Amino acid sequence: MHILVLQHTRADTPGIFEKYLQRDGHPCDIVTVAGGADLPNLDGYDGLWVMGGPMDVWEDDKHPWLTGEANLIRHAVKDRKMPYLGIGLGHQLLARALDGVVDIATAPEVGVMEVELTRPGARAPIFEGLPPRFEVLQWHGAAVQSTPPMAEILAQSPACMNQAMQWGDRACSMQFHPEVEPGLITRRTGHPDHAATLQNALGPDAAGAMETACAEKMAEFNDRADRLYRNWMLSAAAT
Repeated sequence: MHILVLQHTRADTPGIFEKYLQRDGHPCDIVTVAGGADLPNLDGYDGLWVMGGPMDVWEDDKHPWLTGEANLIRHAVKDRKMPYLGIGLGHQLLARALDGVVDIATAPEVGVMEVELTRPGARAPIFEGLPPRFEVLQWHGAAVQSTPPMAEILAQSPACMNQAMQWGDRACSMQFHPEVEPGLITRRTGHPDHAATLQNALGPDAAGAMETACAEKMAEFNDRADRLYRNWMLSAAAT
């Protein structure tokens, strides 16, 4: 499969998922939208991945490309029926593109935290083989507050009702960050907006603590990411 990846800063990469694509021989083109690149044509691609970022989906005045990206996602998912994977901001942009509502979260979630699969999530192909509860990396201050019409919530947490969702049989997204890999925390804290979110939530020494917490869970995170990746690829190939 030929995958188009949209990222919003050079810190918000596909992470461990890019290594899985390389391992399995699936080509991908990575476009940093916020760097001023034109939104690409979707012709020739078999799937669209949209990664995280420190910006909010409603900040069109600061980031004019957000409008075009949301329109591109809507066109990909609704018109082209293209398999979609959204992470973090990519989860929120899918909600915006499909007429959901994204707003400031009731409480920010930053750190290693637990999510729980809903009933639809327990039978969803994307979470096949995963336990009903598992720990993930969280790093967000906004959330999907109203789920798009015809979308199902697949996972939740006490502070966020929509941790993952599916629209139709081709679009899945997650608020949390399964793509975590060694070096991700360092990359993200190198971006001032990510660093500010982390410090505001957990204090001035948060980066080191987050690095340690993720390192302790890295093998578990990566095993789960491999399962999610394989599940997504199987579902995408079947559509």
